[in-house]
Amino acid sequence: MFAFTLFVLFVFFILYKLLLIVPMREVNVIERLGKFRTVLQPGFHFLIPFFDRVAYKHEIREQVLDVPPQSCISKDNTQLEVDGLVYLKVMDGKLASYGIEDYRRAAVNLAQTTMRSEIGKLSLSQTFSERDSLNESIVREIDKASDPWGIKVLRYEIKNITPSRKVIHTLEKQMEAERSKRAEITLANAEKAAMINLSEGERQEAINLSEGEKQRRINEAKGTAQEIAIIARAKAEGMELVSAALAKEGGHEAMNMQLKEQFIAQVGKILGEADVSVVPAELAKIEGFFEGMEQVTHAVSANSVKGAR
Repeated sequence: MFAFTLFVLFVFFILYKLLLIVPMREVNVIERLGKFRTVLQPGFHFLIPFFDRVAYKHEIREQVLDVPPQSCISKDNTQLEVDGLVYLKVMDGKLASYGIEDYRRAAVNLAQTTMRSEIGKLSLSQTFSERDSLNESIVREIDKASDPWGIKVLRYEIKNITPSRKVIHTLEKQMEAERSKRAEITLANAEKAAMINLSEGERQEAINLSEGEKQRRINEAKGTAQEIAIIARAKAEGMELVSAALAKEGGHEAMNMQLKEQFIAQVGKILGEADVSVVPAELAKIEGFFEGMEQVTHAVSANSVKGAR
């Protein structure tokens, strides 16, 4: 009974060594008597027991490897701490087994050294603004170096770029100074715009006032001209009426009487307003004055009649 049990176990062991099922997610590297034989793809396979063995198993899905943080120096001598992720895939199981001892560790170390080298080519501001180009450069360099390993580096992503505390403090001061500078520039521009608007307003006000003064003077000149024209016409009409009145019968006597009344009224007014009374020396000859005025009236009337003819 014991011998039968051993026989059954031996048969199962032989079958276990004979049959091999490779999962869909990996490939197996087979060695025969210590020498590479083949790479088995996913599926059902037969092996020669005690001669063939599975030497390596490789994941053929895309793998994500964490790149630990490391200290880097930028082009402007700024110390940075950078970490990231590298995405790769096994393309050749034979090269991944015999081309490198541990392709995962090698890929991580290569990513670290390449990242230090690429960051050393950039300034601090460029490491933040050109992260995509930095990732592409690292992928290109790693993929070129890892080609003999049978792997394909698909992409590299930088997770964090952390400057030292001193650099962060300096950057904060620089940002505050930049904000203050922008605020002063904004205030200066606003003040400049306000002064320009104020001067434009004063200029427009002066123009409006001068235009208004000009229009006022024009209106006054027109009014004065119209006034002079109206007075001249009125005087001309008055003279015509006087001439016509003198040409009629009794016109001269009426004119003499009017002149006498006006003279007496003016003399009385002068005597009433003057502080010193002025009396003509030859008051008795006042009648002769009126007679002289009558002669002047006759002469004026005669000239008017001749002018009318």
